[in-house]
Formats: sequence, C-alpha cells, structure tokens
Amino acid sequence: MKRMDRKNVGAIGIGAMIVFIAMVLVAGIAASVLIQTSSRLETQALATGSETTEEVAGGIAIDDITGHVDTDIDMLAITVRVRAGSPDIDLNHTIVELSNGSKKVILSYDYGDAHHFDSSVDSDADLFGTGNISDLTNEEFGIIVLNDPDSSFSRYTPVINSGDKVVLTVDTDACFNKLGERTDVLGMVIPEIGAPGMISFTTPSSYSDTVYDLQ
Repeated sequence: MKRMDRKNVGAIGIGAMIVFIAMVLVAGIAASVLIQTSSRLETQALATGSETTEEVAGGIAIDDITGHVDTDIDMLAITVRVRAGSPDIDLNHTIVELSNGSKKVILSYDYGDAHHFDSSVDSDADLFGTGNISDLTNEEFGIIVLNDPDSSFSRYTPVINSGDKVVLTVDTDACFNKLGERTDVLGMVIPEIGAPGMISFTTPSSYSDTVYDLQ
C-alpha cells in the first residue's frame, strides 16, 4: 500500500482550499447579481403598477355633447370632467380627435389666444353666446368654465381636478363645413395620462330646433 508523503497531502489541502474559496466567490457573485436583479424588478414593478393605476383609474369623462344649428350643426360644446380617482388633467396637453366619416381633425388648446377662453358662460347663460367658438380654426378647441370650486382653473393653467366641469368648444363649420343630417361622428378627448373620453353620436334626421343634445 502506497503512502502519501507530506508534500502531496499539503498540495491536496491547498487545492481543496482554492476550490472552496472559488466556490464561495462564485456564490457571492451570484447572490449579488440576484439581489440587484430583484431590486430592479421590484422598482420596475412599482413604477408599472403606479402607471397602470393612473391609466385605469384616471382620465376624462364626457358628461354631455350639445350642438348648435345654423342651417346645419356649426358648433359643438363638449362638457368634460375628470374621472373618479383621477389625477389632475392639464388641458394644455389634451387633444380632441373628431371624424365625420370623410375627414378627421386633431384639435388642441392655444392659451395664447385670449378669445379661446371664457371663465363662464355669457350674461344670459347662453352656452353658445360666449364668442370664443366663432374665433376657432380647424386645429383648435376653446374652453368655457362651468364649475371650478377651488378657483384653480385659468386660461394659462387649464388644469381640471375633482369637482371641476368645463366645456370644450369646437367650430364644426371650420372643421367639416358643418355637420349635416344623419352624420355619424366619432372621436375622443385624449388626456396626457389616463383613459380618453369617447365621442360617438349621429346627428338628427332633420333640424327644427337651434340646440340639440347629441350625446
């Protein structure tokens, strides 16, 4: 039986120690990678959850759409508010999409034009008597404030929060050369964050009145 001398035993011991140290280092590196990865995944999951909550719970709700008739519908008034639980919505970063089946327009708010903003309806409570609608182009919507309990809404900072109600005005004469009878209109009011408010209505088969509730 061959006996191992002390040199061979020492070499084996050193080799085993080197392998052990290497295993500890590899395990440490692997653990560090796992910890960093789990930390990144946790951060990303929290951010995704927050964004998803804002998208699902937040957004714009459309309460009413009214049309004004001058031969055909030449003006629209879209009453909007924030959805329950929604963060504040800045109308500076909100767009209105409208289509009459043959043409689609994209409208935005221009705070630089004072005629596009009214802090209330006119003195005799005529929604279409403010004057800001007739000054609009086929690329712009105007704003009329209906309700602003905390007085935070203004021409330059048109931010709607809980309790606010405003009207987005559209000159359909400029956009579509007016809306005739039996016209299908589709569109959206799209905020920067959150769900859009959906627009869908068909104009009446004939016009005998001046103002129509469309949606």
